[in-house]
Amino acid sequence: MVKQFHITITSLFLFSMASFVVILGSFTLKLLVSEGSSSCYPRLNRFSSPLTTSPYSYILCNFAFLSSPPHPHFNSSSEPKTPPVPNDNDTRPHSVTDDRELMRRAVSILETSCNPTPKVAFMFLSRGSLPLAPLWEKFFMGHEGLYSIYIHTSPEFIDEPPTTSVFYKRKIPSKPVHWGTASMVDAERRLLANALLDCANQRFVLLSEACIPLFNFTTVYNYLIKSRQSFIGSFDDPRVTGRGRYNKRMWPTVSLANWRKGSQWFEVNRNLAVEILSDEKYYPIFRTHCIPPCYVDEHYVPTLVNIMSPEVNSNRSITWVDWSKGGPHPKQYVRKDVSMALLNQVRKGFNCTYNGHTTSMCFLFARKFHPSTLEPLLRLAPALLDSMN
Repeated sequence: MVKQFHITITSLFLFSMASFVVILGSFTLKLLVSEGSSSCYPRLNRFSSPLTTSPYSYILCNFAFLSSPPHPHFNSSSEPKTPPVPNDNDTRPHSVTDDRELMRRAVSILETSCNPTPKVAFMFLSRGSLPLAPLWEKFFMGHEGLYSIYIHTSPEFIDEPPTTSVFYKRKIPSKPVHWGTASMVDAERRLLANALLDCANQRFVLLSEACIPLFNFTTVYNYLIKSRQSFIGSFDDPRVTGRGRYNKRMWPTVSLANWRKGSQWFEVNRNLAVEILSDEKYYPIFRTHCIPPCYVDEHYVPTLVNIMSPEVNSNRSITWVDWSKGGPHPKQYVRKDVSMALLNQVRKGFNCTYNGHTTSMCFLFARKFHPSTLEPLLRLAPALLDSMN
């Protein structure tokens, strides 16, 4: 009697499990046939042809699932929701304001299914508008698909250029920046993170609203894309404005022997950009202990690259700045200063090493140009940006 009872219970259990599997299978099939199926698993219908999706798609989708944060509870409207960030070739503006989440997503972008044509990311760090934008419009004209533009401005600045401008809707979610503080480097990292979201971007150049191009787009593009190194000024300055800024509280994480100084205006390749954003060891030390007269924007990236990847750096900047007068700020050029002679002196008046060879083309950009220089610069633009120069 007991044995028969056990058999009956077992049969009922097996029948219940079989019914559950059938119901679950029907529900899953209904989801796959529905319009809302995941892009990782193509929607099925009664007349679907055999799947032609690359086997790598499954790997990429599973990586995305594993690297994504846990799903919120069903219908949990009380939990905060993170706005979506575009990946791969999607360059649409987004609204993510949490820097840590932005950095995390930026360094996890895969290049496997990326556009094979590499792009240069032009990252503008500006207080507001770009007064020299008309000159840059001429620089970018006709080269769509080879560049990306990102602008970090004061959050209060909401003006937009005309819809026909290459700068239209290129502002990223920004936060206040104060000169001489770590907020300057926060903005630089924010620009890098946004640019890394487009996997086609392979070179990243930081510019200001006072920068101008010294050559045409094709020359600049080829110079950067073909370079085997990045361009970051990084040198050991024994003066009070160099080693004198080192804070002993940084030791042992950052030693005086590793301490470097350089220009804020850098250019890096994709791998180095990822290394900079992935750093969680050194940046907190700089944020805490590098305070005026120590300036984070002049020491953090040069020191970090010197510690982590000195072999990939050329130890020079490609943005020319005139510091000959000394002081906390470089010379600012105004309308009466602008001439082709001045520009040619910067374009061809120096010697440096590029990919192991000596060249006179050391600077691709220059600053600091006042808004009043726009008119004479536009007059010189045909010669400055001519394809033969």
